[in-house]
Amino acid sequence: MKCIYCGSIESKVIDSRTSEDSCSIRRRRECLKCGKRFTTYETIESTPVLVIKNDGSRQSFDAQKIKKGIIKSCEKRPVSIQQIDDLVRDIEKQINNSLVQEIRSSEIGEMVMERLKKLDEISYVRFAAVYRKFKDITTFINFLNSVS
Repeated sequence: MKCIYCGSIESKVIDSRTSEDSCSIRRRRECLKCGKRFTTYETIESTPVLVIKNDGSRQSFDAQKIKKGIIKSCEKRPVSIQQIDDLVRDIEKQINNSLVQEIRSSEIGEMVMERLKKLDEISYVRFAAVYRKFKDITTFINFLNSVS
């Protein structure tokens, strides 16, 4: 680490601790050339994931948008906010672990539906009705029959 006072690249770590938000590590360093102390922070560098919408446009991945959609589909259902948070966190983790920089919104929708089906079938059908944009009752009934 380069000393901010003299520019030397030789320093030693005197103290290291997790920051208050637990998202970075705070390190106190001492320059081996001039003896002055300075602080550095180490954080995880993440690359943003872009979502490719159906119209071809791109926007940053936002887990809160997924959560809002799931909350709507789970309204008046026996699904706790903790279960919804776990589901969203699981999807977010899967996307980040895939190491892709772009993902189609349809893939995210399928991930949500797959997990909702296991969690609560009514919420799954509600989400699918909005997500798949059923054009008429026949399409919706065909979907329901395929679920059964």
